[in-house]
Amino acid sequence: MFDTAFLDLPPLQGAAGTVALPGSKSISNRVLLLAALSAGQTVVRDLLDSDDTRVMLAALAQLGCGIAREGNSVTITGLDGKLGTTEAELFMGNAGTAIRPLTAVLALLGGNFTLTGVPRMYERPIGDLVDALVQLGCAIGYGANPGYPPLQIGMPGALQLDQPIRVRGDVSSQFLTALLLALPLVARRDIVVEVVGELISKPYVEITLNLLARFGIAVAREGWQRFTIPAGSRYQSPGEIHVEADASSASYFVALGAIAADASQPLRIEGVGAASIQGDIRFVEAAQAMGAAVKAGPNWLQVARGAWPLKAIDLDCNHIPDAAMTLAVMALYADGPSRLHNIASWRVKETDRIAAMAAELRKFGAEVEEGQDYLRIVPPPIDQPWPSAAIHTYDDHRVAMCFSLAAFHRLRPGAALSQSPVRILDPKCVAKTFPDYFEALLSVCRTPTAQVPVLCIDGPTASGKGTVAAAVARALGYHFLDSGAMYRITAYAALRAGHAIGPENEAAIARMAAKLPVRFDDGRIWLDTEDVTDAIRTEEAGMNASKVSALPAVRAALVDLQLSFRRLPGLVADGRDMGTVIFPAAPLKVYLTASAERRAERRHKQLISKGISTTIADLRADLEARDARDSSRAVAPLRAAADALLLDNSDLTVQACVDRVLAWWDQRQGF
Repeated sequence: MFDTAFLDLPPLQGAAGTVALPGSKSISNRVLLLAALSAGQTVVRDLLDSDDTRVMLAALAQLGCGIAREGNSVTITGLDGKLGTTEAELFMGNAGTAIRPLTAVLALLGGNFTLTGVPRMYERPIGDLVDALVQLGCAIGYGANPGYPPLQIGMPGALQLDQPIRVRGDVSSQFLTALLLALPLVARRDIVVEVVGELISKPYVEITLNLLARFGIAVAREGWQRFTIPAGSRYQSPGEIHVEADASSASYFVALGAIAADASQPLRIEGVGAASIQGDIRFVEAAQAMGAAVKAGPNWLQVARGAWPLKAIDLDCNHIPDAAMTLAVMALYADGPSRLHNIASWRVKETDRIAAMAAELRKFGAEVEEGQDYLRIVPPPIDQPWPSAAIHTYDDHRVAMCFSLAAFHRLRPGAALSQSPVRILDPKCVAKTFPDYFEALLSVCRTPTAQVPVLCIDGPTASGKGTVAAAVARALGYHFLDSGAMYRITAYAALRAGHAIGPENEAAIARMAAKLPVRFDDGRIWLDTEDVTDAIRTEEAGMNASKVSALPAVRAALVDLQLSFRRLPGLVADGRDMGTVIFPAAPLKVYLTASAERRAERRHKQLISKGISTTIADLRADLEARDARDSSRAVAPLRAAADALLLDNSDLTVQACVDRVLAWWDQRQGF
């Protein structure tokens, strides 16, 4: 997961390949609660691992459930309709799928419970559910503002279950779902629930009814207004249950296929398909109406671009409330104005999604009309590239995922890429439902290598370029290349393979160098599965690296290997010739330097900390001699690229250098 402050997505041109989706949040949290309320053990397979499910698991553990994890499966030892504790403070984060059903369960079973969350949770209404529970005799109080969490739950009085329980359905279907999940615990007689007003998000209620049946509760339904829970209901574990992949998450990749996948190489989505029990699978119909070419199997979808530009759409989105957000971004690629309506529930989600989507869509030049329950989106002309846009995500996972699609090539097929990058602020908010979303997205993205951004940080020995470059890479979420380490690793691997470093083994070492499985990970350097960080930092390793660098065939092989590190979303490369030889067209080149005196002092501290005795005077003389050799060598001499920005860090901290480089990067990106 990208846990950086922002993620820059360069202009992207196409998509191809296969993406496997994580489990559904809606199904995952419902299944966890149902398993907890059942007797015996339930093995939940393919469970979504996200912020919301972690919140639910933590709460269930506090209530006395047994929880054993193994990979993406969890074994729940249920409570058989009783609580293991009657007093707890439960943190619900911003998980509506956790707080609402747990409120109903705890209120009916009784105890002394406090339900808290993040600040945004305290802005999400729960009053209609509380009102329905209070009319039954439950004891629920508000910790701050009436109608909103935090909540305080006490022991109920005599429950009044002989009359129909009335609950509003026009704010959130989760209120009805919460009652349907909790009332079987007290169904000593038939219990009737009546919906007041139009029930929104009906497909999510269908998910609830389907899963209740899997756990032994057969709810009778009369239209969408009246639901009857039969007397004597008792949860029965199915023993094992698989969580279907998330259809809402599939919407981003269905849209991606419609925007960027060629018919000859369609995008394949695995984990959800035509047999899905989730209402959001009907997003496929909306995408097809906009021009997507879709094929479907029971557990897969295959999507490619059909019509281009996409076709404008006018759609009642009540049946796909979460997935409909993706249509708003697809509307940027349409041939005219699109209107999405019956989406009032967006106002009470993780953020006010109508306002949020309108504000961010306008950053791309769209004209957006915002109503209480609709958006009308007029896209800019299809041949007009939009400007660099930094997307505020409002701590809302779906906003972040939707607007990642705006990085894709918008011009007519065959036109040259001229689009600007898209910055997603706070990309880690996707952890709520899809922690690895951006990794999954980038794994199927295609764009010319020249469009993948590179920052080059060159400089003399002991200038701190490696430390600064690694920190910049971490801040950007980019790949990192320590070019100096490549020669050290090559020498290390050659000697380990029995090749003496010299012209007689040049061809063999070059073949080895071309395929070295090198990676840089959180400050460590790996050769396949071996951590070689310390082994290649010795003085002997440095001398061997110098010998290797003198072999032309090896240098050529390592150039190709270094070029292969240029992968999405971007690369920060440090060395002595990154900006002059390896990546001469990089959009940002920095030449980092410091006085020989200051570099000698830094090197002295490093060596002394390792127990190596030396003097600053000797180190300075050595550095000055090395600078002279590096600057005068025939191949790739040490020098600043003509368009490099000079950064003298003699009197700067590492963080000050990083901040300076990031500021320069922002200027180049246009933010």
